[in-house]
Amino acid sequence: MNGAHDLGGMMGFGPVDAESNEPVFHAEWERRVLAATLAMGALGEWSIDASRFARESLPPAQYLTSSYYQIWLAGLQKLMAARGLVSVGEMASGHAEGPPRPTARPKLAAADVARALAAGSPTERPAPAPARFAVGDKVTTRTINPTGHTRLPRYLRHHLGEIIAVHGAHVFPDSNAGGKGEDPQWLYTVKFAARELWGPDADARDSVTADLWEPYLDAV
Repeated sequence: MNGAHDLGGMMGFGPVDAESNEPVFHAEWERRVLAATLAMGALGEWSIDASRFARESLPPAQYLTSSYYQIWLAGLQKLMAARGLVSVGEMASGHAEGPPRPTARPKLAAADVARALAAGSPTERPAPAPARFAVGDKVTTRTINPTGHTRLPRYLRHHLGEIIAVHGAHVFPDSNAGGKGEDPQWLYTVKFAARELWGPDADARDSVTADLWEPYLDAV
C-alpha cells in the first residue's frame, strides 16, 4: 500500500545515524515484544504477510513517531483485537475479562521454540504455470497504487530492470496479507541501474536489486 512505511527514495528524513556496537535490544520490553510476536504468530491465526500489513497500515502520525518495536507492538495489538483474541479493555487493564478462545494451533511451548525457529516457514510452492521471464530478460515494473499490502516499493514502480535470478514460485504476499489465499507466483531478482531510478545525478556504477513477484512485471 502507499503508506507512511514506504520510505524508500524519499528525502527530508535526515541522515541515518549508525549506532556503534548497537545492541540487539535497547530495553527488556523490546525483547518481550519480539517474543510475543513470534509466539502469537505460531498460533496460526494470521500469516507473516498479514502481520506486516498490520504494522504498515498504522496511522501515519503513529507510525512515523514510533520506534521499531513500538510499531511491532501496535501491529500485534491490532491483529489480536481484530481476531477476538484480546479486547481493547484487556489490553488497557492488563487482565483477562474471560476465558481465552481456541486458536488455530496450540500455543508454542518454551521447549519447542528453538526447533520452530530453526524450521522456519518456507514460502516456496509448486509453480502454477511456466515462468514468464528468464535471466537476462528486460522487464518494466508496473504502476500500481494498491490499498492493501504489496512488496513493490513506490520508488521501483514504472522502471526498467533486468532479471538476474529466478527463485521459483512463492506465496504472493499481496494476496496472502488480505486472507485471500497464498496464490503462488514466480519470484525474480531484478536489477535496476541507479540512474534509471534516481536520474543522471546518480553514479553510473551503482545499481539496486530487488526480489519481485511476476504480477509486478511486464515484458519490454
